[in-house]
Formats: sequence, C-alpha cells, structure tokens
Amino acid sequence: MKISMKILSVAFGLVALGSAQSTLAQNPASDYPNKPVTVIVGFPPGTATDSVGRVLGERLAQRLGKPFIIENKAGQGGSIGAAAAAKAVPDGYTLIISATAPMATNPHLYTNLSYDSLRDFAPIGLHSWLPYALVVNSNSKINTFQDFLAQAKTRPGALNYASIGNGTTTHLLMTMLMQSTDVKLNHIPYKGSAQAQTDLIGGQVDVTFDTMVSVMPHVKSGRLKALAVSTLGRSKYAPEIPTLNELGVTGFDAGAWLGLLAPAGTPKPIVEKLNRELNAILDEPETQKRLLAMGAEILKSTPDQFAAHIKSEHAKWGKLVRETGVKIE
Repeated sequence: MKISMKILSVAFGLVALGSAQSTLAQNPASDYPNKPVTVIVGFPPGTATDSVGRVLGERLAQRLGKPFIIENKAGQGGSIGAAAAAKAVPDGYTLIISATAPMATNPHLYTNLSYDSLRDFAPIGLHSWLPYALVVNSNSKINTFQDFLAQAKTRPGALNYASIGNGTTTHLLMTMLMQSTDVKLNHIPYKGSAQAQTDLIGGQVDVTFDTMVSVMPHVKSGRLKALAVSTLGRSKYAPEIPTLNELGVTGFDAGAWLGLLAPAGTPKPIVEKLNRELNAILDEPETQKRLLAMGAEILKSTPDQFAAHIKSEHAKWGKLVRETGVKIE
C-alpha cells in the first residue's frame, strides 16, 4: 500500500505538535510569562516595600517581556495583601513582595489572619535588607539620641511616636527600643510611611522609626534629623549616622527583609525561573546602585533558603512578641 507524502507530512506535523504541547505541559515555565503579571504590595505607595518593588518590577518586565504591575493592597501591617496573594490562582501571574511583618510577626499578633505564612506561599527569593533610622523633625530641640532619651525620661508618655501601623516592624522596633531604654512614648499608628512622615515634618508627632529607604530623602533635604540606625553596623548608605549599639543600647540589631513569593502550588519551574531572573537582576551593577541609593541593601537566596529563612524569622519574631508583650491596639 502506498502512503502519500502529504499524509505522512500531516502525520509528522501532528506528532511534532503533540510533542511540543507535551513539553509545554511538562515545563510551564517555557513560555512564562505570556501575559501581564500582578505583583501585590501590602503597603501604600511611598513605603520601602513599594519603592523597592517598583524597581524590581520594572526590571522583571524588561527581562521577561511582559508587564509586572504593582498592585498596592495596604492594611493590617501588610497582611491584607498577603491574604489576597495566598488566595490567588497559583499560576505565576499573581506574586507578592512581602516584608518581615506579614510573614513573621503578624501571625503572632493577629488572631484573625486568613492565611498561614508557612504553608500558603511558594517562596521565590530574598532581595533586600532594610535598616531603620530613628528620626525627628528638623526643628525639634532633640538633636541627638541622648537628647531624645533625656526628654523621654523627663516626661514619660509625653512624646508621640508614629508607626506605619499596628504590628508593623516600625511598631515592634520602637517597642523594643522603649523596653531597652526604659522609656515610655505614646504610640500614634498611621496607614503608611507617607502619612506618618508628613505629620512628623509638620510637627504633629515627635519621632518615628522607619526604613532608611523612606526617611533618608527627608533627612538629606533637611526636613528630618536622623539620630541613630537600627543595625549593629553602620549603614553603607549613610555611614555618618551612629548605631544604637554605639550609643549605649547594647546589642540592638534589627531591620526588615523583603522577598518575592507566589501562592503555594505555583509550578516549581516557574518559581525557579523567577528566582534565576531575580538573582540576575540583583547582580546588575545598575540595580545595586539604584537600591543602595534608596537605602536598601542586597540579599539573595534560593527558594529553599528563603523558605528556611521565613521559618526561622517566624520563630524569632514570635519569641520577641511573647517576650515584649506587644499587643495590637
């Protein structure tokens, strides 16, 4: 029996198409992304998480050829955004850039979270470390950390401090500082850095403890004064600012990390592709320069290393919350 070349050609074509479809099914990252990707940020525009996220989203879009759109879902110390990401379809088209609070501290502070930070996410990679700075209004009579302590001890509860929300890292760090120095301040929670700093600059509050990414532009412009940084060593971004450890708060060493995550169940090849792209971006001198100019330092990890980091941080901050007795007001 003779088989025409046309029939053979069609048959071979169908086999090739089936093989290609099988390859795509086995490796969903081969054509990922083929549409825009939403990147949730659980904090308002102008916060450190948002600012860093926009830099990385821009570079991911340029490298992968599709938009990476930042979507701010602020509230509950970043946990509203985390809850939305946890419930998203795990196909790689909804991601989240999360800070320490939603993954490590909020689970110990809120009783009504609708997600489990250890089970509901597929960690992709760490990318940033954020030192914090203690700052006051430029017109304040407080010029040094010693001035701050003297006023706080002379007038217990009279000084107001702004945080970017109950249970956020800025709230916890100020609580740690008060306990370490035996002073009492009055807490004024805000919905984000921009509002808190506007009132600090305007003199409605006396002091705040926020990321260097968000406060240093105001320090450099002369609207705020930096008294100290939160990390054990001085920041590369502003090495002239002393550390709390240097100023007598022995061992004070804290900050916040940022990382990229997907909903649990996101195909491993997509997670691994995003990790490779993220780490390649973090290796770029221009990206490093942009992040450092904002006050963010580079962190890198594999997905497994990031998962282990979240587990460790979850335990560490849980212990701290129990020891400090921090409550959501």
